[in-house]
Amino acid sequence: MLAGRLHLTDRALRMESVPVPEPASGQVRVRVEAAGVCLSDVHLIDGTLTPLYLPGDVVTLGHEVAGVVDAFGDDVEGWAPGQRVLLQAGERDRRGTVLTRGVDYDGGWAEYAVASQDTVVPIPDDLSFEQACIIPDAVSTPWAAVTDTGRTRPGEAVGVWGVGGLGVHAVQLLRLVGAAPVIAVEPLAAARDRAAAVGADAVLDPADPAFRDAVLELTAGRGLDVAFDFAGVTAVREQALTVLGRRGRLVLAGIANKPVTIASDSPFNYFQQAVLGHYGSEAEHVEQLVSLARQGRLDLSASISDVLPLADAEEAVRRVHTKQGNPIRLILRP
Repeated sequence: MLAGRLHLTDRALRMESVPVPEPASGQVRVRVEAAGVCLSDVHLIDGTLTPLYLPGDVVTLGHEVAGVVDAFGDDVEGWAPGQRVLLQAGERDRRGTVLTRGVDYDGGWAEYAVASQDTVVPIPDDLSFEQACIIPDAVSTPWAAVTDTGRTRPGEAVGVWGVGGLGVHAVQLLRLVGAAPVIAVEPLAAARDRAAAVGADAVLDPADPAFRDAVLELTAGRGLDVAFDFAGVTAVREQALTVLGRRGRLVLAGIANKPVTIASDSPFNYFQQAVLGHYGSEAEHVEQLVSLARQGRLDLSASISDVLPLADAEEAVRRVHTKQGNPIRLILRP
């Protein structure tokens, strides 16, 4: 079968012919119908990210995967060939270590993928494979940030810094939980337009000298209840802290690998504010989102920017890296 394989020794993505994997005991084999191309995949190729637990130096990329059950190993129950499914973006090993699909073990940039049966999630017939595959990570990461880490409540004023592949979904999901107003903060005009199109109540340029005044006006002077950093930029954290209100929470969903600085602890303590770290999502978040899609509460059709053949994975990576066409998600189809 064809697979997009990352060779870590020279950080090269190569489209190669490899054997179709056989499911081991407790595993399900899935015929891949759609696989998302994430910025994390780009960072694995360019060396910004490196697998921590990969046993070798070659891995099939792709942690956003949907398809059809094809076969299964011994001790598998509840699955039948032909079932439509998505795969969780990772799993825990026997020691409790979180392993990521397409990073620490082979992922879904391939014609077939194997997965532990407890990481396979059924999807409804009316949810397309293209939309289903991006739920793990692109949608579940902001959903977990909004609902669990940020504990966003209806009527709370929120700001979203960075409306790329994660932040644009955060805007949609914040509306879903009843946050108001939802303010998108983004330096790129095209991205601000995209945020407005998916439901942001206001879009602001962080470089605007009147930025703080605009936030206070939009929140009736109280400031933000929750600020989400999906950009992973030090300046974002610093700016967000200046517009937090009483008991405001700053959620760090983006990773900057830089110190987080609080300019003065006096106002921070007086207003009882908090800085919260966030990473990824849990299995229940993916299941919640599938349920919301099944009930017609979540439409991800606008998130699918283009669909390319698996053989064109290198072109998809280039387009994500250069932001050609301002994509939300590009999808590979074997």
